Amino acid sequence: MAVDLNALAVFQRVADCSSFTGAAQQLGVTRSAVSQTIAKLEQSLGAALVLRTTRSVSLTDAGQALLASIRPALAELDDALEASVRRQAAVSGQLRLAVSSIAEAFLAGPMLASFAARYPALQLDITVTDEAFDIVGAGFDAGVRLGEVIAQDMVAVPVSARQRQLVVCSPGYRDAHVLPAHPRELAAHRCIGWRSAPGRAPYRWEFEERGREFSADVQPEITSNDMGVMLRLALAGAGLAIGMEETWRPWLQRGELVSLLDAFCPRFAGFFLYYPSRRQAEPKLRALVEHVLAQRPG
Repeated sequence: MAVDLNALAVFQRVADCSSFTGAAQQLGVTRSAVSQTIAKLEQSLGAALVLRTTRSVSLTDAGQALLASIRPALAELDDALEASVRRQAAVSGQLRLAVSSIAEAFLAGPMLASFAARYPALQLDITVTDEAFDIVGAGFDAGVRLGEVIAQDMVAVPVSARQRQLVVCSPGYRDAHVLPAHPRELAAHRCIGWRSAPGRAPYRWEFEERGREFSADVQPEITSNDMGVMLRLALAGAGLAIGMEETWRPWLQRGELVSLLDAFCPRFAGFFLYYPSRRQAEPKLRALVEHVLAQRPG
C-alpha cells in the first residue's frame, strides 16, 4: 500500500496539537489543506483516524495505533534528514584533485557534475595530469590514476570498471595496409605514441599472451601527451594508436575506428581515487568517496 509520507507527518502534527487549526499554523498551510490531507489518508487506509467536533480533535483507536507505529519511524526520518543537512553544510571549501587524462569515466562529466550539484558550497579544482608526483606534497587532496601505479601506502577506492587497452586505426588505414596479426609485427607500421610529459620516453605498448605479459618494440612516428590529439590523428589515418577501450568506444561503435590485436589485450584493474589515510576524516573527501562509489560504472 502506497501512503504519502507527508500525510503521515501531517497526521502526527494534528495529533500532537489536538487541533486542525494549530497543525495548520505550525505547518504554514491552511486548515482546509490539513483537513483534506487527513481525509485522503483515512480513505487510503480505509479507517477513521480522527474524531472531529466543533471544539476538539481526538484520535480513534485506529488513529492511536497508527500514531504509536509511525512516531518512531518519523523521528528517525527527521534525524536522518537533519544529519544529511549537517553533512552537506560541512562539505565546503576547496577540494583539489590530480586526475589522469585517460580516466575517462571520471572526467566524462556526469560523475563530477552531480557531485558539484550535490555540494554547492564546495569548490572543485581539477588538474588533469599524467605526471608522477607526490600529490600531498603538491597540495592536492586526492588523485585519480590507474591502480597499478598508486603507492601502496595510499587508500585506494575504485572509480571505474575494469579496463582494457586496445590498438586501433581508421578503416582507411586498415584498407591500405596488411594489419599485424601479432604485436611483434607492430614495428612495421606507423604508430602514434603517448608520453606522460615532455622529455619522457614514450609509453611501451603492453600485451599478454598465454598469461605472460610482454611489451612490443614500437617506435612511434608521432608522439603526444594528449589523447585527444592521438584520437584525431588515428581518425585521420595517421597510423595505429593504443589507448583505453572506453576512450575509443564511441568511434568504434560508429565504425570510425577499428580495433586489432584484441586477443593480446587483457582486462586489468581500472582507475582509483587515492589519498593518504590521515585525510579520511575530512568531510569533503568522505563525501567524494561516497559519491564515486555510488556512481561508478559496474
